[in-house]
Amino acid sequence: MGTDHNEGICKKQGHSLMEVSKAIEVAAARANNRLELWASIINDLQVTSFTEVGVYKGTFAQYILQQSESLQTYYMIDPWRHLDDWNKPANTTNEEFVTFKQEALATTEFAAGKRVILEGKTTEVSSALPERGLDCAYIDGDHTLRGITIDLIRVLPKIRDGGILGGDDFCTSVWQHDARFEPTLVFPLAVYFAEGMGAVIYGLPFNQFAILVDRSHERFEFRDLTGDYPSLSLRDALGQTVGPNPVRARSSSRGGGERGSPGRSVSKV
Repeated sequence: MGTDHNEGICKKQGHSLMEVSKAIEVAAARANNRLELWASIINDLQVTSFTEVGVYKGTFAQYILQQSESLQTYYMIDPWRHLDDWNKPANTTNEEFVTFKQEALATTEFAAGKRVILEGKTTEVSSALPERGLDCAYIDGDHTLRGITIDLIRVLPKIRDGGILGGDDFCTSVWQHDARFEPTLVFPLAVYFAEGMGAVIYGLPFNQFAILVDRSHERFEFRDLTGDYPSLSLRDALGQTVGPNPVRARSSSRGGGERGSPGRSVSKV
């Protein structure tokens, strides 16, 4: 198990929010996929304590642990079981989840001394995370309105000032899957959440987002580095055509490292 700490290395080295922002923007400009994006951010800021919510088969965890030598503690949160109240395609049988967990543990065994396995839903295990002790958290669990709301509320208190609360599936359309399943509402909920915090939030390539946590400075701003989010309206997100993963298809069509139109910034003091 890695060593817990109450003060992240970013703070120890005196990184300002401007420096954290620069690390995010440089990563967004250079990365070819979400794995490269977050590895770049983690390495630039020398992150030591990290949490992933929604580990699944461990693909993200394996890459980050391989690429980021500064990491001392990597918390892996996942229930790895069928959830009766989760209407998403990834909600499979208990038997299959057992194999997913085994795969996640096998692919990260090389970093067994750094990882902390927290098996359960966020509501069940988040109390094991250190209060204001995390440099960065990555949310990739239940993307429904209920799920992303719970995950953001539960994880935010665990992140120190100067840290990052980020995640996946920041899709411009809520219809990430077909109409049989619950809509994906990471966007725009994460933006509204950041506004309630009075925080800066980035809309990043590959359907990623990053909220800058700073409790001493309240100024909401949405920095869209992709040009993919012309509206923050839920009505507009609901109005997108239902189809098989439309946002993923559009993102991949940008050719990996290519960027869309210049980003936009929406701010409120």
